[in-house]
Amino acid sequence: MSAKVRIRLVATGGAVALAALTAACGGGGGVLSSPKEAVVTITPANGAGGAKPDAPIEVKVADGTLSDVTVRGDGVAITGETLASGTQWRSGRTLTPGTSYTVTAQAKGAGGKLMTATSTFTTLKPARTFGIADITPGLKGETVGVGMPIMVRFTGPVTKKAAVERALEVKADKPVEGAWRWIGSDQVVYRTKTYWPAHQNVRFTARLAGLQGATGVYGMKDTKHTIKIGAAQITTGGIGRHQMTVTRDGRKLRTIPFSAGNGQTREFTTTSGVHLLMEKGNPVTMISPGKKKGDPGYYKTVVDHAVRFSNSGEYVHSAPWSVGSQGSANVSHGCLNVSPANARWFYSTMQRGDVIKLTGSDREVEWNNGWSFWQLSFAEWKKGSALR
Repeated sequence: MSAKVRIRLVATGGAVALAALTAACGGGGGVLSSPKEAVVTITPANGAGGAKPDAPIEVKVADGTLSDVTVRGDGVAITGETLASGTQWRSGRTLTPGTSYTVTAQAKGAGGKLMTATSTFTTLKPARTFGIADITPGLKGETVGVGMPIMVRFTGPVTKKAAVERALEVKADKPVEGAWRWIGSDQVVYRTKTYWPAHQNVRFTARLAGLQGATGVYGMKDTKHTIKIGAAQITTGGIGRHQMTVTRDGRKLRTIPFSAGNGQTREFTTTSGVHLLMEKGNPVTMISPGKKKGDPGYYKTVVDHAVRFSNSGEYVHSAPWSVGSQGSANVSHGCLNVSPANARWFYSTMQRGDVIKLTGSDREVEWNNGWSFWQLSFAEWKKGSALR
């Protein structure tokens, strides 16, 4: 529904008298006509209820031009763009559901007079809603590494993925190309083409208020989040050489001898590839996957200063029992065993999202094993976007 407001610029008595005098002196039939009415139409109309949050607000004027349009309400802030030589205006984003908005439009009529028109309406209150359940990284005060992706999990399945993806914005102090990839129906992950430039802030915005994530399922609010990128800490290790080197912003910090997986089975083989450090724990209980007490190969061990780098149970951790093999032989169940002193240092130094590149085994880490997203080329990564 639209609201129309008319203003008639009517000639005064003096002007009528002047028209009559002109006609008498000139000997013709000329008449001084009054300016046309200016008509402003606002959609949704004044008093409307149940307006669709994802339908635009539109303002149109006939026989005049718009000079100003404002939208006020309890929901998200709404701005827009004036089109068609000043005769049309359209809002630039979706509206908050279940909210009252007031549109005020000012226009100049053909005679130059300024008029004001308003429309107050409410948006529908949806039966079903969705939002963001979790953003990673999201720990308060956390600084992360240059490989860190942005992982967004929604409260329910998203079927209108392209619309939702368009509503997600990533802005960095030091911009670099990146893209989203959907991991199932309720999670989307942002990865850059190259590592983030170090020492900067990255701002994530999700403009979900009024957006349909699935048919009839609306977002109720926007979300903003700032991510702090720290130093470029890169660890490179050779499984066959039994050591790894840690650098920070290109400068070597330490070379650490280790003992990797013994390779007797697939699960006891440390994976090669580009990993990201995912979490820390001190202590962490290691239990053999898929085995119970009494089974061959079963183990349950408590380790200190453990830093995870995959979902298949791989950590860098303290292993005082294998110090004699560290730097010379691979005897672990798949983790990188290091000395207590080196484990303590690595644990205190590393950030989530730091990169650890390992080479030398015949088991390549899968791109979706933990946060090993850098295993995919950027061209392959972008194929998971709904906007390709």
